[in-house]
Amino acid sequence: MKPCTKIAIVLYRHMLITSVTLPLEMLKAGQAFAKVHLKDAYTPLDIVLCSSHGEAIKADEYITLEAQSDFSALPLYDYIIVPSIWRNPRPIVKQNQELSASLADAWEAGSTLIGVGTGVCFLASSGLLNGHSATTHWHFAKQFSQLYPNVELKPDYFITQSERIYTIASLNALADVIVHLIELLYGTDAAHHVQQNFSHEIRKPYEEQRYLEGAVDRHADEQIAAIQFWLKNNAADEITLPAVASQFDMSYRTFNRRFKQATGQTAIGYLQQVRVEMCKELLASSNLSIQDIALTCGFNSQGQLSRVFRQLIGKSPSTYRDVVRKKLFS
Repeated sequence: MKPCTKIAIVLYRHMLITSVTLPLEMLKAGQAFAKVHLKDAYTPLDIVLCSSHGEAIKADEYITLEAQSDFSALPLYDYIIVPSIWRNPRPIVKQNQELSASLADAWEAGSTLIGVGTGVCFLASSGLLNGHSATTHWHFAKQFSQLYPNVELKPDYFITQSERIYTIASLNALADVIVHLIELLYGTDAAHHVQQNFSHEIRKPYEEQRYLEGAVDRHADEQIAAIQFWLKNNAADEITLPAVASQFDMSYRTFNRRFKQATGQTAIGYLQQVRVEMCKELLASSNLSIQDIALTCGFNSQGQLSRVFRQLIGKSPSTYRDVVRKKLFS
């Protein structure tokens, strides 16, 4: 019988359903491509859903997911995906303490663990993240630091990798990690095929987004990382950088010097980049006018957005919208 790669996705009440269905569908697409193109080199996937006792989980009033196994079987799997938790994660983690224990057992047995959003709390409560880097959904970052002070939280990163543990802050970042996993399993062509079918735009490669523990290509200035996190979450507001420097107890000159030294770009350049990413999402997913998008994302005018957008993306916002919509709805 042909060997297979065993992947488990865990289920519990109040999980974010898309953090289960998205990796499931992407992995199946990667497998289908590999089966056709790799032929004899193709290795099948054995994907199962696991709940506490193997019971079906009513995810919400509309959707119930059937499990094929239970948490005690997790050490048998090569990869384990822990989905995000809808709203407050603390009571859900408390109600599923056996999951944290099973994840620790699985890691000891050689499994690779992938925690998504607030589902990372299960990894933290297991003790596996103590002394290691991790990220989580930005809305829960402050509480996460208070609950798990021994974890080195990296809130400015959407992905962290520490040996065989990945933590992921958002669904978009989850898609990027699954593409990375498909590349590891089936190669670049399969990864590109899945990416093109599940993403309406070209995204940054996984390697450019992650915080890789032990790597030297990321800066260690924690105060600047905190400022980057603040800028991301307040980019839509009217921001003056001297005021930001003052808020973080720095002179404006020191702020500019340290920001450039740590990140390789100016603070204004970073802020514009964050705002352009926000605009790209709205151009793709909304019918707002470009003027409204500009004001919504922190630009003073449509003209300012257009100028910055051309500098960073190489095309106008309207051209970008046309290209993205054509890919998205064709």
